[in-house]
Amino acid sequence: MQQEVGAALDVEELNGSFPNSPTHPSTTRNDPYQGEGTCEDPYIVDWSSGDPHNPYNWSKRRKWLITSQLAIGTWTVSFSSSAYSGGLNYTQQDLHVSEEVAVLGISLYVLGFGLGPLLFAPMSEMYGRRPIFLVTLSIFTLLHIGGALSPNIATLLACRLLSGIFGSSPLTNAGGAITDIWNARERGLATALYSTAPWLGPVTGPIVGGFVSQANIPHLRWRLSFWLMFIASAFTLIFGFFVTPETYAPVLLRRRAKRLYEESGRSVQYISRYDLTRSTSFKEIMWINLSRPFRFLFTEPIVTLLAIYICIAYSTLYAFFAAFPIVFQQHRHFDPGNGGLAFLGVGLGTIIGTCMTPVQNRLYWRAMDRSETGRAPPEARLYMAMAAGFLIPIGLFWFAWTSQPSVHWIFPILAGVPFGTGVAQVMQGLTAYLMDAYHIYFASAIAATIVLRSIGACAFPLFSPAMFAALGDQWAISVFGFLALACTPMPLLFYRYGRFIRGKSRFAYKEKTGDPIGVGLKSPAETVADTSLEKGGEKRIEVAQNC
Repeated sequence: MQQEVGAALDVEELNGSFPNSPTHPSTTRNDPYQGEGTCEDPYIVDWSSGDPHNPYNWSKRRKWLITSQLAIGTWTVSFSSSAYSGGLNYTQQDLHVSEEVAVLGISLYVLGFGLGPLLFAPMSEMYGRRPIFLVTLSIFTLLHIGGALSPNIATLLACRLLSGIFGSSPLTNAGGAITDIWNARERGLATALYSTAPWLGPVTGPIVGGFVSQANIPHLRWRLSFWLMFIASAFTLIFGFFVTPETYAPVLLRRRAKRLYEESGRSVQYISRYDLTRSTSFKEIMWINLSRPFRFLFTEPIVTLLAIYICIAYSTLYAFFAAFPIVFQQHRHFDPGNGGLAFLGVGLGTIIGTCMTPVQNRLYWRAMDRSETGRAPPEARLYMAMAAGFLIPIGLFWFAWTSQPSVHWIFPILAGVPFGTGVAQVMQGLTAYLMDAYHIYFASAIAATIVLRSIGACAFPLFSPAMFAALGDQWAISVFGFLALACTPMPLLFYRYGRFIRGKSRFAYKEKTGDPIGVGLKSPAETVADTSLEKGGEKRIEVAQNC
C-alpha cells in the first residue's frame, strides 16, 4: 500500500509564513513555476508570496465572517442534539414509549456524530470543505422535517440517527477550515469560538427545548422543537452557501493546476505541490483517507489520550441531560422549562471560559517571541488547559454534594460555572494543540476524538438513570468527578512530554524539520526526490495525472 505523504508539507509554511523561502516560486506566467511543463517534469503549482487566492492572505473581515459561519454551524448541530431533550416527557406520552426508549433520540443522534466524521472528515481532505459542508447540511436540514412529522418512535429514531450522521461534518470540517485561513499566531480566538460551540450548543438546547415544548399548541408540543431546529439549520445552510468559500489549500492548488492545464490547450503539464507524490489510484486514495481517522485513534498516542480525556468530559455533559431532570424535575419538581434553566450555570461557565482566551493567547505569543524560530511549539497551547483542568472535578463534586433537595437549588446550578469554565478552557487548549500538532491532518485527528467521545456520549444518558437509582444522586455524580480528576494531569503530561511523543509520530509537527512527517523546507524538486514512494519494490514519483 502506498504510504501517505501527499499534502505532507507544513501548510503554514506553504501558505505564506515564509515568503522568502525557495518553496514559493512566482505564480505569474512571466516568471514560470518551477519545472519544465512536461510529463517527466511538470510545472509545480504553489502559492506565491502575497497571493490573493491564498486563504491566509484573505482580509480579516472575510476571515471573521467565515469563522462566524463555521461557529454558528457547529453550534446549530450541537444545539439540535439536546433541544430534543426538552420535550422528552411529551414524546413519551404522545408516542407511548418508555423513558429509556425516548432517550434513544439523544443517544442515537450523538452516535451519528461519531459515525459521520469517519467519512466526512477524510472526504473534506479529498474534495474540499465547501461541497461536503453544503451537501451534508442540506440533508441534515431536511431530516428535521422528517422528525417533526414522525408518526411513530421508529421513524423518529431513524431521523435522529441520520441527523447526527449528516450533522457531524461541521464538528470536524469547521476546525479544518479554521486552520486553512488563520496562521498559528492569529487563530487563538477563532479556535476558541469553534471549540466552545459544541459545548454551548448542548447547554442551550434544553433551555429552549423545554420552554418550546410547553407551548400550548395542540399536537405540536415536542414537534415544535424540530421545526425550530429546521429553521436554525436552514439559516445556517443559506448563510454558509453565500459566505463560506473553499478554503483547503491542496484542493485550491489542484484546481489551479487543472485550470492552467486547460488554458494551455492541454499541452503543458501542471501539478499541485501537494500532489507531487499523491497516488493516481482512486482506490488507494479512498483507502488512505478513509482509514486515517482509525489509524490516528489507535496509533497516535497524542490523539488516543486526548480522545479519552475529551470523551470523559463530553460524556459527562450528556449524562447531565439525564441527571438534571432527575435532580431538578423529579426531586425538586421543576417544570421542563425551568428544568432547562438549570443549565444556565454550565452555559455561564462556558462563556467565562471563552472570555479567558486572550490570556492563553498572550502566553502563546510570549512563547513565540522567545522561540529562536519565531514559532511556538504546540505545547504552548496548553497553559490555561493545565490550570483550568482542576475546575472540572471541582464543579462535579460541588454539584454532587449539593444536589439533594434540602440544599437551595441555586447551589447545584452554580456548580455548573466551574465545570463549564474548565470544560471550555480544556477543550479550547486541546483543540488548538491538535491543530498545531497535525495541521492539514487536523480534520482526521479531531474526527478520531469525536468517534470516541460520541460513543461515550451515546452510552452515558442510557445508563445514567439506572446509575442514579442504584447509587443515589451524590455518588452517581461523584463517579464522573473521579473520572475527571484522573484525567486532570493529562495536559500537564503533554506539556512535559509532548515534544518527545510528537517526535515518534509520522504525522505530527516536529521542530527539527517544521513539518508533519519530516519533509524539510526544501525546493519542490528536492522534495520530489526525497519523498519518492515505494510500490511493488520500485521507487516511483507520481506526476501529472494527464500523462
